[in-house]
Amino acid sequence: MADPPRSDLFPSSRLDSDAGALFVLQSKGEWWHAGFHLTTAIVGPTILTLPYAFRGLGWWLGFVCLTTMGLVTFYAYYLMSKVLDHCEKAGRRHIRFRELAADVLGSGWMFYVVIFIQTAINTGIGIGAILLAGQCLDIMYSSLFPQGTLKLYEFIAMVTAVMIVLSQLPSFHSLRHINCASLLLSLGYTFLVVGACINLGLSKHAPKREYSLEPSDSGRVFSAFTSISIIAAIFGNGILPEIQATLAPPATGKMLKGLILCYTVIFFTFYSAAISGYWVFGSNSSSNILKNLMPDEGPTLAPIVVIGLAVIFVLLQLFAIGLVYSQVAYEIMEKNSADTTKGMFSSRNLVPRLILRTLYMAFCGFMAAMLPFFGDINAVV
Repeated sequence: MADPPRSDLFPSSRLDSDAGALFVLQSKGEWWHAGFHLTTAIVGPTILTLPYAFRGLGWWLGFVCLTTMGLVTFYAYYLMSKVLDHCEKAGRRHIRFRELAADVLGSGWMFYVVIFIQTAINTGIGIGAILLAGQCLDIMYSSLFPQGTLKLYEFIAMVTAVMIVLSQLPSFHSLRHINCASLLLSLGYTFLVVGACINLGLSKHAPKREYSLEPSDSGRVFSAFTSISIIAAIFGNGILPEIQATLAPPATGKMLKGLILCYTVIFFTFYSAAISGYWVFGSNSSSNILKNLMPDEGPTLAPIVVIGLAVIFVLLQLFAIGLVYSQVAYEIMEKNSADTTKGMFSSRNLVPRLILRTLYMAFCGFMAAMLPFFGDINAVV
């Protein structure tokens, strides 16, 4: 197999003929825009699983693992941004994860490995976002209409239709306002859940607190590794080069500010959700703290309005998450289908964009409807 064309052989000026760079990864953003994108890519509804992660580790190890993973990933992302800056100053501007991997690792096959892994993960997150959004709609519908006849796949179809419309936003930079709202939504549902947990913990209806670990050695080891994998996955972000590519040059120093904004949000949301949820439910913490607040049997343990708002905020943020992780696929499509000599909104480029993005979102929606257990598969991966 022939080696892919490497970016170090192409100066930055050659990006002028790259439709993916010109149309999708437009370099117009400020550092706070990068912070919005990073926060949407990392801070999502998965933070509601953190009490469950603490359940397998206990208080001390839970804090150590959460803090260590935060420090390691912050440094890793900062280091990657510095490498991207270094390459750009050397005349090799990398705007894609796969280009950076091919340059740094110096191996043709690694280029294709990164493309496969990044595309698979991003598509999986897109499918998972549609599925979870459909489940949020299903939860609200079931609460309002207990005898209703609509099924989960119908809600998934509704979410997919909305995603098809939103997918026509042409560039990553055009998501900056949506991702700002996503940041506020993540703070919103986190603090709603935290408030509900604290209120429950201080009430006379507070559940009995028990913080014991698994009784057997093998059980404790398995639970610990499961918890560590949850914490590690929550901090994951496979699109940092693409996010940095949206910054207006010079990008030096801007990414660090964006990372600081992102990790400030992470600090307030991750620790508050983990501490409050584990404090109240302890070793009975569910894989999603909302399940603890909405038990299958008995009354809900938090006001319906609070839980309803939290579910709505999660639903709305899932649209933003799905859009962010679709940008790599859109960039690949645009690079191979668009004509840079024509305008972004010319019929020559608008029609292929409309068709390809609609097909991509329809595929994600179809997979979500066909595999209602996709969330469990994603969790295993």
